[in-house]
Amino acid sequence: MANPTILIVNGPNLNMLGKRQPEVYGSETLADIETLCHGHGAAIGLDVEFRQSNHEGDLVDWIQGARGRVAGIILNAGAYTHTSVAILDALLAAEVVCVEVHLSNIHQREEFRHHSFVSKAAKGMICGFGSHGYILALDALARLIRGS
Repeated sequence: MANPTILIVNGPNLNMLGKRQPEVYGSETLADIETLCHGHGAAIGLDVEFRQSNHEGDLVDWIQGARGRVAGIILNAGAYTHTSVAILDALLAAEVVCVEVHLSNIHQREEFRHHSFVSKAAKGMICGFGSHGYILALDALARLIRGS
């Protein structure tokens, strides 16, 4: 039997990890996080698709395309977390369990970052643990998918 597939979607500016504000986001690159996710996914019996775009429409298309195709979504929508009703609508339409991830603790940052449109469609949110948040999200999805 094939492993369940998890789609990991990363939004704007995450391609700049390792260069942009390392004091906030850490020194790891997005490629480092992708490698980490593929390795951990394989270890717990999940296939991982990993994507990033600075364009909102790409994120919406990927989320819509997940419907009926993947077992879960991990979404770090970056700044779109706080602005995008379109991504919220795509998540609701996809009808796939979603875990929201943020590298930093958005609740310790600027006030405008405290509101998340994504949270309205996500099973849960993991924030403030850097790249380890993606591992926690994979573990959470594995438990949700397997009902354990």
